Amino acid sequence: MWILPSAESSDDVWTFRLAAGSVKTVGRAPRADFIVDAALVSRLHCRLTATDRGVEVVDLKSTNGTFVNDRRVAKAQSGGSAIGSGSAASSSTVHKPVVES
Repeated sequence: MWILPSAESSDDVWTFRLAAGSVKTVGRAPRADFIVDAALVSRLHCRLTATDRGVEVVDLKSTNGTFVNDRRVAKAQSGGSAIGSGSAASSSTVHKPVVES
């Protein structure tokens, strides 16, 4: 399980949980799996694919870009990295897997 909490500086607090093998979209639209209501987040902003080793982040042609460790990316692997979607209010740090018993 991967945990993606909102940035500490964020006014809007949220936490996403991704089990290995899951694929989820992030965006403002109701059809997004994870909805982030922030002005700089596109309707369908990015796709997250969880694996045992990390979270693959794919930008879905968003207007303001998807960032991993403050670098704009089209696609990147993240594990313990900061993921952002256009603003600090919609950024998150991917936490290492939680061991489930």
